Amino acid sequence: MRTALSAVLLDVPRAAAIWLSLLGVMLLAVAGLLLRPRHLRFDAGARIRDAALPAPDEHADRQRDQDRWAEEVAVAADRADATARRRRDEWIAAQDEAEQAWQAYEAAEANVRRLSDAAAMPLPQTPRTPAEYADRERWLHRAALNAYWRRELSVEQLSDVFAHRGWDPRLHPVEQELMLRRAVRDHLFAQQRAAREREQAAWRAAELAGAAARSLREEMIAALLPPAEERESLLPLVGLGDADQTRDIPTVAVGRAPVPA
Repeated sequence: MRTALSAVLLDVPRAAAIWLSLLGVMLLAVAGLLLRPRHLRFDAGARIRDAALPAPDEHADRQRDQDRWAEEVAVAADRADATARRRRDEWIAAQDEAEQAWQAYEAAEANVRRLSDAAAMPLPQTPRTPAEYADRERWLHRAALNAYWRRELSVEQLSDVFAHRGWDPRLHPVEQELMLRRAVRDHLFAQQRAAREREQAAWRAAELAGAAARSLREEMIAALLPPAEERESLLPLVGLGDADQTRDIPTVAVGRAPVPA
């Protein structure tokens, strides 16, 4: 009994030292928690947001994909801008061409009116001989050929003149000139309508190209902008153990409201 008691008494100081060290550690932990009470709080919102946010590697991969997509959209936007400028230049050229065609038609119409007034007057009498008819035919062919070289007649109209389809080479030169001016007017009017249609088609193409360029520019700007903070878009939950936030309850006055005398 005495031997067992002496063995136990020898281990008492060691056990007391162990218990005192454990008690000191616990006291230090409690003091630290009391000095920083925020560590005692359980922030469920922060836990949920941290769990919902992507990992750093995933965020880096997503950022690289976003940068690559922004570069591709920027290249497409530059090409669309070049196409829009080219379409606009084509539209301006078509507009100038249509304006010139209209002016040429107006000049041809003025010539027709002038020759119509001249043809209403009595025509000079000339001997109707084979030589006179041959001269009239040569004059008609030469005038029609000159008008064709000036692009005032089409190939089909020139062929009709030389084949005498709808043309009488025996008429007086004044009457032939009037018929020729009318044919020129009709041809220039058809050219003016075709130029007008080309101008409208070029305008529609320029509008479509401009809209495509603007759309790609907007998409490029959206791709180049830094992404919004994902923490702000997730659940803005507050800590469940936050005792600092309180709700102000409005004070209700009890009694009668003052009545003016």
